[in-house]
Amino acid sequence: MTKVNKPTIGLLPLYLALYDETSPEARPRINEFYSTIARELGSRELEVVTADVCRIKSEFDRAVSGFEKAGVDAIVTLHLAYSPSLECSEALSRTHLPVIVLDTTPTFSFAPGQDPAEIMYNHGIHGVQDMCNLLIRNGKPFEIEAGHWEKSDVLDRVAAWARASRVASNMRSARVGRIGMPFVGMGDFAVPENVLKSTIGVETLAADFTELKSLMPNDEDPLVDAEMAEDARRFSSDGLDRDAHRRTTRTCLAVRRWIETKGLSAFTVNFDVIDESTGLGTLPFLEASKAMGRGIGYAGEGDVLTAAMVGALAAVYPDTTFTEMFCPDWENDTLFLSHMGEANPNLLTGEIVLKQKNMSFLKVESPVMVFGRFRGGQAVFVDLAPGPDDTYTLIAIPVTVIDDDNRDTMTDTVRGWIQPNLPISDVLEEYSRLGGTHHAALVYGDKQEDIIRFGQLMGWDVAVLG
Repeated sequence: MTKVNKPTIGLLPLYLALYDETSPEARPRINEFYSTIARELGSRELEVVTADVCRIKSEFDRAVSGFEKAGVDAIVTLHLAYSPSLECSEALSRTHLPVIVLDTTPTFSFAPGQDPAEIMYNHGIHGVQDMCNLLIRNGKPFEIEAGHWEKSDVLDRVAAWARASRVASNMRSARVGRIGMPFVGMGDFAVPENVLKSTIGVETLAADFTELKSLMPNDEDPLVDAEMAEDARRFSSDGLDRDAHRRTTRTCLAVRRWIETKGLSAFTVNFDVIDESTGLGTLPFLEASKAMGRGIGYAGEGDVLTAAMVGALAAVYPDTTFTEMFCPDWENDTLFLSHMGEANPNLLTGEIVLKQKNMSFLKVESPVMVFGRFRGGQAVFVDLAPGPDDTYTLIAIPVTVIDDDNRDTMTDTVRGWIQPNLPISDVLEEYSRLGGTHHAALVYGDKQEDIIRFGQLMGWDVAVLG
């Protein structure tokens, strides 16, 4: 079962100490509004870490430090009334956590007939203005969403930023295992590992083949038979060579144990360096597919960058897979997606076939893999393109995955057809103008805005095609 990392926010309540001296009777209602917002955000699939109402610098310092220790993905500020900016701005400016400003008030209507007593509970917006000015002057980025908490979608927008913050946290803390050196000559995804660490935070762990071999179960291990039985239950495997299946399963279980032992969020393997000297009997493509189904990232050919991105996305959006644009279908204005034999099997439709496909270019026995067609639906094709001077561009292409098996004769490959909102000629031209790489992710659902937010939080250039 896929484990989804639930976004976690620290909800920071801002208030003025003077009001506790002059209007202590206001606090119960002030506190209740804070509890209401915490409860409402929690109902949007967020973990909400709360804090005591903050009024002075020491209280803000304590609250922000507590959020950092709790490992939240972002801080959401909530002005319960006016709060002077110099009390909070230092703590918020120095934290590494993203800041999302929720600009809202309890009361929906503030027309001339409103009770003047409501001013006390609804004047937080100029506290927001005071604080944001100081954040800008201190060089602290922030996001802001304004609207009435109950009569608008402002809390949904804040929740979207929280999800994007979770993806960004995943990306910055990615631990990617690399099995073999990257494919010789592939340059588009090639970023030095020290640069990935310094610019994004991605940590790369090179596999030790001796260690991998030591993690491989023996032929008689009951786990091997159990895994093979589960494969037979889940996939169509008529005529499958049992020895090939066992060899693949042992290799895949070794890789799975390695992932778990090292606490990896993603991995990548270069098929071209796997030979008999590595101790691996075949390629772990089947485990790559299964791992993506569990929310672990993957990319082929030693591509650490894309593997990290796939893992960051998959941990929040389970319906994510590694893929490549393979061929243009000019006639039907679609793009054919495929790869050697790696795809999130949860996204495949129709008959999902488990089979050994002869790959004469491999230096070990051909592996058993799953083959199937990506199911239809809305999705976003996502690419992270390295640029000059250690910069990155996140490219998002909203697409429709075509579900049409009437003409599908490619039953021995991973396959899918996507239709962007623009002609594919325009998409292909602009994609390459932006430096789009040949490795990417496909994320199902209407996730375009969330993915844009993710790129913005990472400080990358963001481009949407269509």
